[in-house]
Amino acid sequence: MKSRTEVLTMRETKYHAYLDSEERTILLHSLVELKNQLIQQGRYTDCVDELIVKVINAPVKKLKVLV
Repeated sequence: MKSRTEVLTMRETKYHAYLDSEERTILLHSLVELKNQLIQQGRYTDCVDELIVKVINAPVKKLKVLV
């Protein structure tokens, strides 16, 4: 059994992307197209499905953009 420190060091780095509504829509369409291509090739789509769910359920944050 692994110790708690080993589990914490194995954690993957998380990345945050800030997208406007148009970019989010393009990302979702691209992921759906990729999923359709994988289905046509007879390959698994589990990873793409997980990404689609993450994008759909991602929280919305309002940010101030300084110009």
